[in-house]
Amino acid sequence: MKKLLIVVNVDWAFISHRLIIAEHAVRNGWEVYVATNDTGRAMEIIDKGIKFIPVNISRSGTNILQEIRTIFQFYNIYSQIRPDVVHHVTFKPVIYGSIISKLLGIKGTLNAISGLGYNFTSNRRGFVQNMMIILMKFGFRQKNLAVIFQNEDDYREVLSLGVINKNNKINFIKGSGVNLDLFRYTPPVKKEKLQILLPTRMLWDKGVAELREASNILKHKYRDSVMFILSGIADNDNNAGVSDKYLKDWEEPNYVKWIGFVKDMPEVYSASDIVVLPSYREGIPKSLIEACAAGRPIVTTNSIGCKECVDEGINGYKVPIKSTVELAVAIEKLILSESDRLIMGKKSREKAEKEFSEITVVNHHLKIYNNLLNIDWVKK
Repeated sequence: MKKLLIVVNVDWAFISHRLIIAEHAVRNGWEVYVATNDTGRAMEIIDKGIKFIPVNISRSGTNILQEIRTIFQFYNIYSQIRPDVVHHVTFKPVIYGSIISKLLGIKGTLNAISGLGYNFTSNRRGFVQNMMIILMKFGFRQKNLAVIFQNEDDYREVLSLGVINKNNKINFIKGSGVNLDLFRYTPPVKKEKLQILLPTRMLWDKGVAELREASNILKHKYRDSVMFILSGIADNDNNAGVSDKYLKDWEEPNYVKWIGFVKDMPEVYSASDIVVLPSYREGIPKSLIEACAAGRPIVTTNSIGCKECVDEGINGYKVPIKSTVELAVAIEKLILSESDRLIMGKKSREKAEKEFSEITVVNHHLKIYNNLLNIDWVKK
């Protein structure tokens, strides 16, 4: 049986973005292992017939001793499992895992670069970033390595860093896809207040502060007719994490409510009227492709990753990064026009059906796995 090892920072991110791929790999004859941090959701993975390996991957900080321990954990896991294909997701698994797979001669390596993340926002470039680039260059120089990018901008940036080489097989996949049956189009429900939804982990780089300022700009006109809903965890393990205190201070009865992590996101989208994500950069944000599938108009930034989810004036609006006034103006346009919200919401659904189908993403991944082993793949 072919062995597939997926390495990702944390279990909930795997469940949200890659579980469906692993499930289909199992159905197609792969023995699948997942190595990730266990935050208490391991059984959700094990129940799908996937072997779970707990590993301590720090998502913040650069404690050298901790990083060395992580590298040794990777080495031991790869040595014991001897996977045919290893799939790395997010930067530390990509960097450390590529080096280990190269040293051990793993048959096929797949690196998913879903946005360059915190370390490459706001023109951050210092010793840590330069070391990451050096390590990536070394790890990527192997004969049978494929890379997945979610957008052309990330590909061009990584290419400019000299990380990509002629042997790497480049693939473009628009995000992790969305289940079009689970996230169904539902007409907006008439209610006392319009709901404006921010569905994301609460990180500064997601534009949380900018949305707070925009909500303050709109407050004097719309506090009696609009409700801002913040749906997502306060990610305290992330360097860009917004504190619980900040979110609770922002809350205001009948105007701003932070509901934290919600498992039933289709219901949250269904209750919303407008979806907002003022992020600084993304790969392809899952929250926006889910918003498209649910048929909601979107206000986002013209940043890398976000701009791919909105056709300007068709299914929403794009504003400059960190532009609070323009953000408030775009939100107000949708507040004032029920017909625009309805038309744009339907266009969002059409876009999801055309570009973001989960099954298309799954099939593309399975094809890559098999191509790394020079096996012809037939869908099952």
